Amino acid sequence: MTDRPLPPSFSRLTPPGDTRERDVCGACGFVDYVNPKIVTGSIVRHEGRILLCRRAIDPRSGFWTLPAGYMELDETVEDAARREAHEEANAEIVLERIFAVYSVPRISQVQVMFLAHLASPRFSPGVESTEVRLFDWRDIPWNDLAFPSVRWALEQYRSVEGVSNFPPFGNPA
Repeated sequence: MTDRPLPPSFSRLTPPGDTRERDVCGACGFVDYVNPKIVTGSIVRHEGRILLCRRAIDPRSGFWTLPAGYMELDETVEDAARREAHEEANAEIVLERIFAVYSVPRISQVQVMFLAHLASPRFSPGVESTEVRLFDWRDIPWNDLAFPSVRWALEQYRSVEGVSNFPPFGNPA
């Protein structure tokens, strides 16, 4: 539940037929549903290496991540993944398949990750990155990864690298 301040006409209550408290307007009955955010991104590969971006923004500025971010309205998860790769790494990517779907309830996120490859070898830091590099597996900066889900995706990818038929991953145990 969010702790954001309510407008004066709103109160927190359980609407009829619902099972959770919501912010409800006492004047008109409008229910303000607050739902999880969807993040989408990609494990982008090129010549056996993986593209990582050093974040220029908070949270976790200065740490490394896969190109990923929040979906926008009127956007597919595929379009969002391609947009995020362009925004963060000036990279054009080709999506191959859904790789994983992670649920992160403590921050109200659902993360949809794809496997992808670079459409061309050209990339550079975008507005949300200070540095973008292709990493060999042994050179990945494991101690400087921005988020647990980046580690999950990389480790799960390593477990199926070279395998073409596997189901999408979820949260690790």
